[in-house]
Parts: sequence; structure tokens; C-alpha cells
Amino acid sequence: MSSHEPGGPTPPPYGPDPANPYAQPPPQPGPGRFGGPPPPGPGAGRRGPSVREAVARRPLALVAALVAGLLVIGGAVYAVAGRGHGSTPGPVADEATSKAPTGTPTVDKGDGKGPGGGPEPYDPNAGIQPGEGKVWLRENQTQLAGSGAEQFGPWRVGDVVVKAMHKEITGYAAGDGKDVWKIALETPLCGVPQAPTAAGKLVVGVLESNEAKANCTQLQQVDLVTGKLGWKVAVPQENGFDTSSGFEMAISGDTVAVARSAVASGFSVTDGRKLFGTPKTGCSPSGFAGGARLIRLRNCFDPKPAAVIEDVDPATGEAKWSHTYEPGWTIGRVLSADPLVVAAHNSDKKGWNITAFTADGKVRSQGEAKFGVSGRCNGFGYAEGLQDCPGAVVDADTLYVAGGKAGPTLGLDETNEVIAVDLATGQEKWHAVAPDKGRSMWPLAVEGGKVIVYIAAGGGRSGAMATLEPTGGAPQVFLQSPAAARGPESVFYPHGVHPAWLGGRLFLLNGRVQGPEPEKVDHSILSFGK
Repeated sequence: MSSHEPGGPTPPPYGPDPANPYAQPPPQPGPGRFGGPPPPGPGAGRRGPSVREAVARRPLALVAALVAGLLVIGGAVYAVAGRGHGSTPGPVADEATSKAPTGTPTVDKGDGKGPGGGPEPYDPNAGIQPGEGKVWLRENQTQLAGSGAEQFGPWRVGDVVVKAMHKEITGYAAGDGKDVWKIALETPLCGVPQAPTAAGKLVVGVLESNEAKANCTQLQQVDLVTGKLGWKVAVPQENGFDTSSGFEMAISGDTVAVARSAVASGFSVTDGRKLFGTPKTGCSPSGFAGGARLIRLRNCFDPKPAAVIEDVDPATGEAKWSHTYEPGWTIGRVLSADPLVVAAHNSDKKGWNITAFTADGKVRSQGEAKFGVSGRCNGFGYAEGLQDCPGAVVDADTLYVAGGKAGPTLGLDETNEVIAVDLATGQEKWHAVAPDKGRSMWPLAVEGGKVIVYIAAGGGRSGAMATLEPTGGAPQVFLQSPAAARGPESVFYPHGVHPAWLGGRLFLLNGRVQGPEPEKVDHSILSFGK
């Protein structure tokens, strides 16, 4: 976890594994979401306003978590080290001699005992054992300028898993990663909801043109079932200040809600009709969370600055109820929409809390957390939106969140525990610890009364899926990836990776990828399952 002073260099999420040439120092910060300024490193302390505070002070800029560390594999030459953003490329096997450079580990001969790399094509399933989940891996082949582009998703619709990036939306076969369909957009993405509708309809924001200073003004519907584009409409301006380079979006029912530049509006997912605009309340809307409910965040300033959270009717935009936080508290993330569970932080108190609400907006429990979580989960770190917390799931009575021992800042670099919090009391029920030192563990779902967790590669082991009992205890592995997959899995760093357990498979999506170069290709998405 972070132990440096605010403003100092960001430490790696975990140290390089000398037995694994894939494990590289973490990448340097890349640009923020949709090409904005670079966000601070995870766990780096408070270097500026949070996303929510920034929204209240200036036009909405959608910013992202840091880039995942990236592997190089491509063409006839295979790089042993990964590609970092701003980092020095690692040694590359010489094409003419096929001899590993001095000081590099011995090239894996494909027996499954090593991490791969070298002149032979790398196979993450080499040496796969009976019962292990087969891995598929896709690298980015799209040419991208500068520091690359951010990726969004993954979303599973039937037998297809989907991701969005830059000017394309791609569907892969969930079982083997083969291309199913690809949609080309006319202009780059500038807003993406956390999830589509239950029927697989997604609405995204796209720029008005391909020029460098283009505004985010258009909504585009996409059918993820068929891989076809639907309607496209311009977002009407709410006032003379309604211009933005990015949207913050959420989908609930048949409504897609769009926040930007201290204004907000809602549109029908079915046909693009405008359903509601900015409420005339004297408070500035700044974000939405979607799913079973439409949750709106507003910033109010009279008599004192305060954050307000509301449960909104998706059809009309009218608030069913609202709750005002005490001054000094910043709403960071919506960890669950139903039941509604919210994380907020207070920089003056150097603390954060968890609030659970009843269906009618009453506070069910509220307690200051004594453990640490990623800055992506308490709002102290930069992320993709109000719901961007990798590793937080709930059932009716309990929040399960990835965390660890609280450090000197409000964000952790590594989450090696799952902490269960009682929603009725706000008290911690138990902590479950990852089985090996140096491994992160993220709860991704609750199935059959058990918590489904991903145990990331680390400590000389490849990634695995495990269950936790509702009462805690040690994680019980039920799906193991092959030993040879440890290399590529290890470069999906927790800074910006999107993990998802969908239909019996794990999917890891890199937060940002760069365009391919000779001998250098970035991992885009990895999956394993049965």
C-alpha cells in the first residue's frame, strides 16, 4: 500500500517478480478519460479536487484511472517485457539470432513451466492441466495516435462479450475470443454508461467531429445483440454554458441520463426522445448511477456547499427522495444502486464512510470505514464515473468490497482482502485474506449465497476464481487458469483494469491500450473459464 507523501512518486502496485519477465514496473500516468489531462497515480494522496468536486467547479471532464501495464507480443519477434506508458521497453528477442539478451530469464520452450516469451509463439494454455480454465487473449490491432485510447466494458450479451474503444465497438465470442462483429463509429467516443439495458441496448456519447477540440454533443444507440447502429441524435443545450468535451452517463430502464457542465438531461433508449432536462433547484447536477434505479448526484451551495444524492424517476427526472450530506463530505462512488450503498470521503478528516439507504431514502446505516480501499472505490482517486469501483458487490444485507489495511492516504495500491460490511449496522463482519502475498482479490458477484472472487496473478501463481462463504473464511478455488497464463494476467494492473465475472467466465479488460508498433502490441482483453 502507499506510504509516500502526497505529491511524491507513485509506487508500483506490487514489485516485479524475478521469475516472471512480464511483471514490469507500473506504467506512467496517461491522459485522462477521452484525452483529458493525466490523473494522479493511485494512492498518491490528494493532488487536486476529486472528480465530483471538479464537476462542481468547471465543465465536466471525464477522467479515468491509470493505464494497465501492457505486454508486448507481435509479429515474428516477441518482446519479453511489457510496454509501459512512458516506461523503458524491456529486452526483445533478437530476430536474427533468436538468442535471449544477457540478463533475461531463460526463454520458455512451451512446456507450461515458464511464463512465455521468446521466439516461439506464446501460448497461455501451454501445459494446461485437467480442470483448469482455458485462456483466450486478444491484443489491440487498431492504430491509435499519441498515448492511445481508453477501453470500456466488458459487457456480455448471450454468447458475445463486447468492448468499446475510440471509434469502434467490438463483439467477441465469449468462449474463444473470435471476432463476431465490429462497429465503426464516425467520431470518437466521449461518454459511455457502466452497462447497457437488459435487452442489450447501449447509448454512447460521440464527438461532433474528428477535430482535436470537438465537443461531445451526440448520442448514438447501439444494439449489442445484433452489432448494429441505431438512432443518433444531438443533445439540445440546456443553457448557454452547456458545452463539454465529455458526458457522464447512466442507463436505467429505458432512460439514458447524461450529465455534463453542471447540467443534465434524460433520453429514451428506444427512440432518442428527450424525457427531461436540468431541474431548476439551484443545485448543479454532476453525475448519475444506473441499473435497477437511476441515482443522481447534485452539488448545492446555499447556505454551505453540500452534496446531495437522489433517487430519480427515470421517465420524468423527478426526485423520489433526496439526502443531503454534511458539509465537507464528497460523494465518491455508488457501490450499489439496489440496495443503494454509497461511499463518500472527507479530506479534512482524512477519512471515508459507507452509507446504506432504505428504499424510501432513509439512512439504514452510516459508518466511517476503518479499512482502506482503492481510490477508485471511495472516490478519492480518479475513475470513469460514479460506479467505477472494481471489486464491490452486495446482497440484501451485506457489502463485500476489496480492501486492505488502511494507509496514510485514502487510496490503496493493492487490495489483498475482501471485507464484509453489515448494511444494517455499518459494522465490519469479517475480513478474508488472499492466499498468497502480493496478490489482489476482488469480489465480483454473489451467486448461490456465496461470494465469487477473482484472485489476481501474483506470488508466482496465475489467476484463479474462488468462493467465500457468507460467514467468511479462506477462499476456496473452483477455477484455476493455467500456469503459463501468469505472465499476461500479471500485466492487467489494478489501476485501470475492468474485471467482470459474466456467465461463468472471467474477463479482464485493460483500461487503456496503445496502437501497435513493430514488435509491440498491447493486451486488450483476456478471459478464462470452462
